[in-house]
Amino acid sequence: MTPPALSSGDIAALSYGLASLAFFGLSLLLLGNWRARRHARALAVACLLTAVWATAAAALPVWPGPLSMPANVLEILRSGAWLVFVLLLLQPAGLRLNAYFFAIGGIAGAELLAGALAGRAQWAVAATLTLIVSRLLLAVLGMLLVEQWYRNTPAPQRWGVKFACLGIGGLFAYDFYLYSDGLLFRAINDDIWAARGIVNALTAPLLALSAARNPAWELGLAMSRQMMFRSAALLGSAVYLLAMASSAYYLRYFGGAWGPVMQVAYLGGAVLLLASVLFSGALRSKLKVFINKHFYQASFDYREEWLRFTRALSEDGPGLGERTIQAVAQLVESPAGALWIRRERTRCVPAASWNMAPQTAGEPADSAFCQMLERRQWVIDVPECLAHPLRYGQLPLPQWTCAMPQLWLVVPLMLHGSLFGFVALAQPRTRINLNWEVRDLLKIAGSQAASYLAHRESADSLLVARQFESFNRMSTFIVHDLKNLVSQLSLLLSNAEKHKAKPEFQQDMLDTLDHSVKKMTALLQKLSRGETQELAAPLLIEQVLAHAVSARAALEPAPALEIAQGGLTVLANRGRLERVLGHLIQNAVEATAKDGRVLVRLLRERDSAVVELGDTGLGMSEQFIRERLFKPFESTKAAGMGIGVFESREYIREVGGELEVSSKPAVGTTFRVILPLHGDGAAAARGK
Repeated sequence: MTPPALSSGDIAALSYGLASLAFFGLSLLLLGNWRARRHARALAVACLLTAVWATAAAALPVWPGPLSMPANVLEILRSGAWLVFVLLLLQPAGLRLNAYFFAIGGIAGAELLAGALAGRAQWAVAATLTLIVSRLLLAVLGMLLVEQWYRNTPAPQRWGVKFACLGIGGLFAYDFYLYSDGLLFRAINDDIWAARGIVNALTAPLLALSAARNPAWELGLAMSRQMMFRSAALLGSAVYLLAMASSAYYLRYFGGAWGPVMQVAYLGGAVLLLASVLFSGALRSKLKVFINKHFYQASFDYREEWLRFTRALSEDGPGLGERTIQAVAQLVESPAGALWIRRERTRCVPAASWNMAPQTAGEPADSAFCQMLERRQWVIDVPECLAHPLRYGQLPLPQWTCAMPQLWLVVPLMLHGSLFGFVALAQPRTRINLNWEVRDLLKIAGSQAASYLAHRESADSLLVARQFESFNRMSTFIVHDLKNLVSQLSLLLSNAEKHKAKPEFQQDMLDTLDHSVKKMTALLQKLSRGETQELAAPLLIEQVLAHAVSARAALEPAPALEIAQGGLTVLANRGRLERVLGHLIQNAVEATAKDGRVLVRLLRERDSAVVELGDTGLGMSEQFIRERLFKPFESTKAAGMGIGVFESREYIREVGGELEVSSKPAVGTTFRVILPLHGDGAAAARGK
């Protein structure tokens, strides 16, 4: 007699019965403290709930029996218990469990609501779909947590947890397969549901083996925020695509003939929208802040932030100033900023900018603003300072802050207890809670950045000193050549009285003089000789300008002189001032095409004489002016030594003046030599 064939329900009952026996047995072993100490209770509770759930599933082996409220509750408890167990293992990594519990509670609430509405005919389809989606989300969350558990376990300890990861991960992976198939076909497959019990039973030995290998469950975890960010982005993408797929299904169901077309178009648009959102810098910043705030006890992963900060300052790339701004700004999700450095003893000058217009205004080192930064080392919240000035001791903000409407923070750069500079940051992409932790991190980062910047400044100064040393060595060789020329001329002069009447001597003398002149001219072109220091004297600057312009009248284009106001007297060394002005005029002529224009104007502004040298030449970029123009041995000329403009500015400052420059590429350049008036002219200006 042929035995009766087993039905699908009988197979499911046997399958879940086997799972019930396996997990009841594992629960008894764990409750008896079988080679397990830490987290043994949590693991035992998870196993016991799984056993109870499997028993109920064996009693209700066929879908939609699991739609009943008791089955829903047991399913939630079973999945939630395993999630809690994994979260407890991840807790030493610094995770905040409240956010995870909130997410699990929200999904469980949706599942319970769906189970309550499943009995009503008008809600049956929506309730079943909600139930499947919620269980699918729990499975996705479980797989992500298990992946984090394994990835963040140090390699030497992975041998003790790999079987537990396989076991718990297998539970959630099979649930994902089961409910994703159900979501696709809008119904649970009886065969997949029946095999679920056997798969669950097979994971019990893996958990027992892992508990035996790692009784203390001490894993030395260090949860990576970057990995957490990626997991959150993946989970969010999965939820988004599930919602879009459900919406597309209803479009197809109610769309008639246009339904399939509308479904495909809708899904394509949803994918494009998701891609654009994922590439949004503001959204990524908000997600990082949300994860740091709600999932971790500390706001920053200090190890990762410090490695990134140090790497940004030490690696090659844009200028160090720009990299410094970018590194500090990324700590608080700021999109732009500017850097001031105390390069002169009495003034902080703009040194670099990032995603912001270059700044031009400096800040005196003895101002109340700089003094407060140096004395208190505070990170100044500019909007807060404007709204509540008493918190900052009625600190007057500099004028340049008004020209930066997006200004948010000013971070001091401290070096050996002194203010080396400061970084101004724009408003962040997302709201940042500026608490003590953020302020301390910014201050420490500012000190680190100051040390790097100071090292670079010292290296640049040492490089200039070495270049001057090389320049002096070159001067020694030139002096040696001049000595040889003087010796030749001296010999020629000593023989002149005896042989001056001889034609051969006369020709030789002319050849020697011609050679000496050519050699000395070549030497002078290579070396700008220092001259004997003379005392400064009152000078009519228009006379100096007239002589400098007339000496270059044969050049093309010939410089033109315009005297807007004459009779201006300055106190300077005539030779050195004429050489400075002549050098600037020569540069303007060389940078201008023959059909261009070079204009030299003399005018008066208050108690200063101003010489404007404008040309219509090639022009210079703002970056070149800021970083290279006034550095010695930096030149755009093939044969230039790059010390002319540097020496010009140094001498003008020596007599109390200033050298300003404005330029645009392909438009032209204007130098402004500002010199203080001397004598009656300055007194008359002050009287006005």
